[in-house]
Amino acid sequence: MRLTTERLLRRLALPLCLAGALFSPGAFAGAQVYAPLSASVRAVLQHSVSDQAAPKLVFNTRNEADIWLNEMSRRLQKRIPDAEYRIDLLSTVHYEANRAGLDPQLVLGLIEVESGFKKYAISVAGARGYMQVMPFWVKEIGATGHNLFHLRTNLRYGCTILRHYLNMENGDLYRALGRYNGSLGRPEYPNLVRAAWHNNWALPQRAADSGHRSADKG
Repeated sequence: MRLTTERLLRRLALPLCLAGALFSPGAFAGAQVYAPLSASVRAVLQHSVSDQAAPKLVFNTRNEADIWLNEMSRRLQKRIPDAEYRIDLLSTVHYEANRAGLDPQLVLGLIEVESGFKKYAISVAGARGYMQVMPFWVKEIGATGHNLFHLRTNLRYGCTILRHYLNMENGDLYRALGRYNGSLGRPEYPNLVRAAWHNNWALPQRAADSGHRSADKG
């Protein structure tokens, strides 16, 4: 049964039991490297992670939301069987990625490589959650109560950090991904994320175009 947009937009706080932290299965799950931030940069990042505005999907039309969420949900189904939680994750990815000026499908590719979509993944370096965020970021730009295993918190930090690295590298995604993974200058990780992004999460142009055409007819 095709999910309606109204159902997709519901934000459900589903209880999940932490039965033990899962070490990230990704061979290239890494760790951001601590580097002192200037006061101005720290202030910008602190503001970014502390904003508590209610999440909302960023689509031009309802039809675009239907197309994107249903297609991404289908692709993610084997990894996350719970349909409502899957939609909650995708909705949050889409919101936080757009908020940070990132392609949501790039973020999905990064999550696939970093954690394999395991909420409680922990890397050998101690990075946590879907986007494998290092705990030092909470002390550096966050607040004591921020939990990196919380869905929205993890995605908020991860997208904010990737945008920070993109700004550092003047938009060079290859180098920004290297910084994100702690492997700057090595090709393996950026290539894996790019491959996951384009091979597994890119939306076919014909589907996007059909969404626009349907909206125009409406």
